[in-house]
Amino acid sequence: MRAGPLSIRLVTPAPPEANNGNGVTARRWASIFRQLGHRVVVEKEYGGGNADVLVALHARRSAASIDRFRSLYPEAPIVLALTGTDVYHDIHVCDDARRSLDLATCFVVLQRLAMEQLPDAFRSRCHVVHQSAVPPPGTASPRRDGFDVVVLAHLRPVKDPLRAAAAARLLPSESAVRILHAGAALEEELARQARDEMATNSRYRWLGDLPRWKAQRLLAKSRLLLVTSVAEGGANVISEALACSVPVVSSRIPGSVGLLGDGYPGYFTVGEEKELADVLGQAERDPRFYRELSDACRELRPLFEPAREQEAWEAILATVLSPSK
Repeated sequence: MRAGPLSIRLVTPAPPEANNGNGVTARRWASIFRQLGHRVVVEKEYGGGNADVLVALHARRSAASIDRFRSLYPEAPIVLALTGTDVYHDIHVCDDARRSLDLATCFVVLQRLAMEQLPDAFRSRCHVVHQSAVPPPGTASPRRDGFDVVVLAHLRPVKDPLRAAAAARLLPSESAVRILHAGAALEEELARQARDEMATNSRYRWLGDLPRWKAQRLLAKSRLLLVTSVAEGGANVISEALACSVPVVSSRIPGSVGLLGDGYPGYFTVGEEKELADVLGQAERDPRFYRELSDACRELRPLFEPAREQEAWEAILATVLSPSK
């Protein structure tokens, strides 16, 4: 890699301050690049400024930025970070997303199974970068008189946001499970459904959109993180749960299996609330099963440490800027 600091343009389709996956990822990557000694400009769209490297998050939504950068800098590297929407939908059906693939120098995905969605010709240029996380400051522990399960997801159809509430209704009366759901309602109908659910389901509380620090504290004080999504590119909230030593229960989707492994014990079938209720009930009442979840998550934790993510990005930048490139 060339000597001296790089000028990096980081394009993210969500505002950098956004309290969503893209915003969190963009802020963390910008921090990593600065720790590596580089100059970083984060912008929603590429504005035409000088740069040694473009790092673009999202193939379809950053397509115009990728196209403009390539026209201005035909030889400069473009690192395209593929989101879940890219991997499991857009690159298969959208011309703009496919053109972004053609223009990119290399690709970043957030879990190993995402690589399988890329056309064969692109896979050799694809890097897996696990999103890192650290626990929130201070100490936190679950309350002893309950079994709080946290869902950290905006209310969107792809998150299947009320599946947890449906499963909680199926638990026996003696269960102490309580679903605490933090996330903004991106559709008013889903907000109405969440409010109606709270009115009739004592096990479910929708907390709305929390500041990031509050959401992290809520996670750290919970017994389980629950991911009910239909699809994910590689949820950063799983990294955050592992950093907090909070075991995970997730729908069996590639985005979670690619992070947690094929043999992870805490999966349920997408959309199956009865199966989810069984897993939650077992985690609550069977200490051996809960330890199995905890032990599996503890073994995975080193994959998501900040130093490892920084090393991955250092290697990617060195590769795309090597003289033999």
